[in-house]
Parts: sequence; C-alpha cells; structure tokens
Amino acid sequence: MPPNAFLNLVPEGGLKLTPRHYSYLKISEGCNHRCSFCIIPALRGDLVSRRPDAILREAEKLVEAGTKELLVISQDTSAYGVDIRKEPRMWKGAEVVPHMTDLARELGKIAPWVRLHYVYPYPHVDQVIPLMAEGLILPYLDIPFQHAAPSVLRTMRRPANEAKVLERIHKWREIAPDITIRSTFVVGFPGETEADFQYLLDWLDEAQLDRVGAFRFEPVEGAAANDLPGAVPDEVKEERYARIMEKTAAISAAKLEAKIGRTLEVIIDEVDGDGANARSQADAPEIDGTVFLRDAGHLKQGDIVRVEIEDADEHDLYGAPLA
Repeated sequence: MPPNAFLNLVPEGGLKLTPRHYSYLKISEGCNHRCSFCIIPALRGDLVSRRPDAILREAEKLVEAGTKELLVISQDTSAYGVDIRKEPRMWKGAEVVPHMTDLARELGKIAPWVRLHYVYPYPHVDQVIPLMAEGLILPYLDIPFQHAAPSVLRTMRRPANEAKVLERIHKWREIAPDITIRSTFVVGFPGETEADFQYLLDWLDEAQLDRVGAFRFEPVEGAAANDLPGAVPDEVKEERYARIMEKTAAISAAKLEAKIGRTLEVIIDEVDGDGANARSQADAPEIDGTVFLRDAGHLKQGDIVRVEIEDADEHDLYGAPLA
C-alpha cells in the first residue's frame, strides 16, 4: 500500500526518538544472569531473543529511512539466541542462525556502521573480532566488566577470570589493532577493600581500555547486594571514584594524543555554521567523545567522511575534513 497520511500514521522506518542518521536496534529482552547488584531479571525476566529475520527486517527499514549507524543493544547482547538456538530463519534466501556472530555479520551487510553494546565477555565474543578486522562491523566493543578484583567479582556474581580477559584483550588488538573497548566499573561495592581497589587500578593500567565510565555503588531496591556486609563509607567511595576517573582520563588522553596526525572516518552529528560535531568509529553517541571539526560547513548530518586529526584532549578530538 502506498503511503497515505490518513492510513499510514507510522512511517516505514518506524517512530524514532534519535536523530535520523543513527538508530538503536534491540535484539533481545531480559537477562539470564543474577548479578547481585542488578534487578533486571526481576523486572524483565529471563532472556527472550527476537527472531533474526525480524531484526534484520527492522534494520533494513531503518537504513532505508536514512539510518547510517545501527547501535545493537539488549541487556546481554552476547547471549543473543541462546533461547532459540535451534530455530534458524530464512533471510534473503539463506538460513540465519540466531547467534551474535551470525547476526552481526548480516547486519554488517545492511548498514554502513554497526556498533555492539552491552557485550558480556563470553568466549564466543572472540568470533566477532575478525568481522571488525574485515570492516564488516565497527571495531568497538562495549563490555561492562564492573570490576577486576576476583573477590569483588565473586560477590557481584560476575565472571572472575580477569587474567584470561587481559589475554583476550591483547589478542583482540592483534587481530583488529584499532578496536575500541569501552567499559563501566563500580567502586565502593560492599566488601571492596583498598587492596581490591588497587587491583582494579593495576588491571586498568594493563588493559588500557579506551573508554571508561565509573559509578559509586548505590543500593537498588530489591537487589541482593543490599544485604552484603562490609559497606564502604561514602567518603571512601568518593575518594576511589576520583582516583579511578583520574587514572582512566590519563589513559584516554594518551590514546587520543596518539591519534593526532591520523586520518579517521567520522559520522557528522551536527553542523553549526562553519564547524561540525562528529564521532569517530571509536565514539558511540551520548556516552563517548566528540570529534570537533573546522571548515565543515558544507557537510550535513549523517555524512560519513574522512578527516585529519589535528589536536586532542582527555576525551575529544579536533580536526578538519580532507579536501
């Protein structure tokens, strides 16, 4: 049926709350984990994956409506398909297995940029790194590690093989040298000692993560962590928060300084007069940095262009489009 203002109230690409050039694509709901600080399973239940063909159809419509960047989200993106693993679906004449790697590969054929968020560090995450090296999806992983000290991770009910994770991070960088790894960490979790916190800082020195967010532990109604012993005083939380932010800001500044003089591909978010705000492949909207461009008034929102990086600070880059 052709579009009709009286009959087709929702456009083909759906209703969006984001700018036209990027869209969030939800692939599942709920979570099978029982982290002690989280109540998502109580609110949303166990993981329920969407059919892969339904996801790909939505992605295709979004791109047809102008989306250039798909941001793949869920409560646990890497667990996608574990509940429907024996239910492959047909798409464009071929079967698509409901698995993160297979889904990412197909999405990479649809959108110019595909970015993976909320990835739990299962072993099979290693399989998506070659897709990044091939340029099929963005070399970007958002992995909420939450902590590094084994004792804190156990109390959080999170995986505690932090040494193995470091090995994997090094391997990922060998395969896809430009990979950006973003993560979040909780400081002041019940029972966290000074030794635990120092372990986290040392781990960050070794991991050299590109983007880091940190949060002070706060009780969430209904979370098991509320009943744990060893509450950390607020003043200690604040002091540790300041230290982790200082540490990660220094790592970020060094990594961004190393990009000065390089040519990067960016997507334009906003044009204002002669300048523009953009993001590199290392920057997710709203949570990561900005590439501030001069001499960019001729560009428009959603353009993907190559720019030369001229300067950097702790979080952002500065440059100009290539002539």
